[in-house]
Amino acid sequence: MEHLNENTLLEAIRQGESSAYDVVFRRYYEVLCHYAAKFTDGDLDEAEDIVQQTFVKLWERRSALEITHSIKAYLYKTVHNACLNRIRHLQTKNRYQQFNAGQLENQHAYQDETSQELGAKFQRAMDDLPPQCRHIFELSRFEALKYREIAEQLDISIKTVETQMGKALRILRVQLADYLVTISGICFTLFHL
Repeated sequence: MEHLNENTLLEAIRQGESSAYDVVFRRYYEVLCHYAAKFTDGDLDEAEDIVQQTFVKLWERRSALEITHSIKAYLYKTVHNACLNRIRHLQTKNRYQQFNAGQLENQHAYQDETSQELGAKFQRAMDDLPPQCRHIFELSRFEALKYREIAEQLDISIKTVETQMGKALRILRVQLADYLVTISGICFTLFHL
């Protein structure tokens, strides 16, 4: 088989003769790997993967092969096209990664700006709360006291704590209404990173 010409080898491969396929593989594998390495920046593993896939396709499509010139030309052209596809894929991947990095940067800048605005707006809303209402809200939300503990500490009824908390939440909800969607978006982003 080693001495057969390419047309005879091609016909034998079309007929499913693995010995003819082995001859072609041994004849062209190494030179195709060196050729592919020129496109993979010298990455021999990547070049070998491309060449191996080329030979797999040759065998899988053997019965439908339409080779007009020679097996050698067909293999070089197939490897060449696979390398170009790899380069296009890497370029697309790089553009996508750069785009995503830019989007994340923009999102973080927007979130930082929005957070600062929200913080200032929240502080103004807190300042607008009546003193007892604000104190009860701070004990509940910032010191994490239960209503019963707040009532005992301030010597008031639990019902008064509930009423004052409801009032504080209503006032804050009205004053921060424009930010509720933003807050939801920030929370979603933070908890799903």
